[in-house]
Amino acid sequence: MPRDRRATGALSALLAAHAISQTGNVITAFAIPFYVLGIGGSGVEVGIAAFFATAPVVVGGALGGVVVDRVGHRRAAIVADLVSGATVLAMPVLALTVGLPFWALLILVFAGGLLDTPGQTARRVMLPGLTVRAGVRIEQSVGLLDGSERFAKLIGASIAGLLVALLGPIAALFVNAATFAVSALLTWAFVAAVPATVRLRGDSVDTPRSSYWADLAEGFRFVIHDPLMRLVVGLVLVTNLLDAARGSTLMPLYANDRLGGAAALGLLVAVMGGCALVGNVAFGFVAHRVPRRVTLAVCFALAGGPSSATFAVGAPLPVLVAMTALSGLAAGAINPILGTVELERVPEHMRGRVFGLINAGAWAGVPFGALLGGIAADTIGLSLAFGIIAVVYTLVTLSPLSGGAWRAMERRPVVVAAN
Repeated sequence: MPRDRRATGALSALLAAHAISQTGNVITAFAIPFYVLGIGGSGVEVGIAAFFATAPVVVGGALGGVVVDRVGHRRAAIVADLVSGATVLAMPVLALTVGLPFWALLILVFAGGLLDTPGQTARRVMLPGLTVRAGVRIEQSVGLLDGSERFAKLIGASIAGLLVALLGPIAALFVNAATFAVSALLTWAFVAAVPATVRLRGDSVDTPRSSYWADLAEGFRFVIHDPLMRLVVGLVLVTNLLDAARGSTLMPLYANDRLGGAAALGLLVAVMGGCALVGNVAFGFVAHRVPRRVTLAVCFALAGGPSSATFAVGAPLPVLVAMTALSGLAAGAINPILGTVELERVPEHMRGRVFGLINAGAWAGVPFGALLGGIAADTIGLSLAFGIIAVVYTLVTLSPLSGGAWRAMERRPVVVAAN
């Protein structure tokens, strides 16, 4: 299919909007724990705040996917950004006026994250049609979407670390609210109607409209009955739980206690994001040539085990940076593989609800991971908590090498629908 310049521009705008929106999420992840610590909060309270920040991802993913399919993907992405921006803006406004007690912070953090997953799902569902018209391989476009998130972590971590260190978390939250507004504006102005669909062989074009709950149940049945999707959700559920314990709670506490504060944490997260971006771009050139299952297992294990082990042994900052860089390079291949497999296996008309449910299942452990990380820090200590994460992460992520339903990850043909 020849390239469509409008689709190429819309694809670029979609990736930019996704990156900017994700930058806001990274800034929030920095600002909230340091705000809690700044008002005298404990490790457990940091974990509770992280729980309230991540729990809406599960709720919004499970219930919002059907809404994305029904109201339209572009409209859902815009509304999600606007609502998230408004709730984030309320945090610094209240803190600077009538005050922002811990309980009010928890409510706003929960409300601010409720539409995050539907917004991300909407942008992801728009990806295949723009990809085909832009003349890009699906593996490459999924990699670009993941790369935009990696880039957001690189930029967002640097901005957030500097803002929190120099001006405090309140200033960071103002910047965060602005990122959501810019993302919504980009989507509204440039990701207009470029109608294109990408269907897997056997997809149905015309599907009758049923009730919300019937659509939701259909999505649940698809995820439950597909053996590979069950394995993917289970694997990512465990790794996300461990990542949440490490990234949302243990690493901020470690940075605050042993590395001098937010600036060091910003450096580590930026290195992770930057190296993941490099790994992501490099993987895009070879993604269609390498075996997915083996690549996923090896890269997934390297992405979490070694870096956690270095925190466990109390390695100096240069070693932490080096191992974080290795983890980032390996992590660059993970989401492009999983995202492509999901696009290939999920029928077009169900992608919003199924992707939302997959995200909800994969993120179901995140709130508890963040909370358990805070409890572990206050009970068994930071070093032992990081050590447990390193061992469990490595063992779990090597499971695709066992074969079975994991073998279904390899490529399926994609059929482009005529318009």
